[in-house]
Amino acid sequence: MEWESDERELKAAGAELLPEGRRGLRIHGWEIESRKRSILTSLQLQQWEEELQTSHLPEMVFGDNSLVLKHVNTGTKIHFNAFDALVGWKREALPPVEVPAAEQWKFRSKPLQQVVLDYDYTFTTPYSGSATFDTNAERVRGLSNESSCSLQWEDCMEKIDLVALASKEPILFYDEIILYEDELADNGISLLTVKVRVMPSGWFLLLRFWLRVDGVLMRLRDTRLHCLFGEHMKSVILRESCWREATFQALSSKGYPSDCAAYSDPSTISERLPIIMQKTQKLSIEIPCKQ
Repeated sequence: MEWESDERELKAAGAELLPEGRRGLRIHGWEIESRKRSILTSLQLQQWEEELQTSHLPEMVFGDNSLVLKHVNTGTKIHFNAFDALVGWKREALPPVEVPAAEQWKFRSKPLQQVVLDYDYTFTTPYSGSATFDTNAERVRGLSNESSCSLQWEDCMEKIDLVALASKEPILFYDEIILYEDELADNGISLLTVKVRVMPSGWFLLLRFWLRVDGVLMRLRDTRLHCLFGEHMKSVILRESCWREATFQALSSKGYPSDCAAYSDPSTISERLPIIMQKTQKLSIEIPCKQ
């Protein structure tokens, strides 16, 4: 079910919906827009394979899905898309997870050939979003170009106040966007999504990569971003990244269930997975980077 905003709450917060059928809103100098389309066609997949220099992509790639948060006055743009996430997967190039049933797996495109799992078929990505200074030169999939430059995140000790975020405040806009998904030949799930909600006080989003290789491994990579609205020409964004991971064997040794059915929702089992990486960064956007 699609989220429906309340006009009275929007007006009270000084927000307005985007025009011309676009999904999102403008508020306190920010333009926040989500886009959902169908999965890539076979021709588009072939083009992506050529660009990424790979012959492997997830079963379902929502290449035209995106979430864009743009600070209009400074041109700062934070965006989330499948292509950049898969660039991260390709660069990280993790070794393939050993799966007992791997010998019985078959390539979807070449079912009669012997399976050789010599790549990270889980499509695990270190992606935490794309941040650029945009000079209104748009490109497909939000890729950086010559008129854009990357923004610099600084490590910090500050934390996102999740307790404050849990307080009852009108939700002016909410959406969840799937970037890609793969059921690992019915042996688990690999899923990358981004959720966003906008309140009168600011916006908050969760980028989540969730992996479950049945009977073998679970991996959760969460990135949370929070921005409190300030002056139009000044905003501070906190970004927290937390990676968790555990084998089914390790969880079972601690008395947790070994049944895969008990791990269908990453939100309910995240605390059972030990942290392997955690960091917080800050982005201050007041003066656009020089061209």
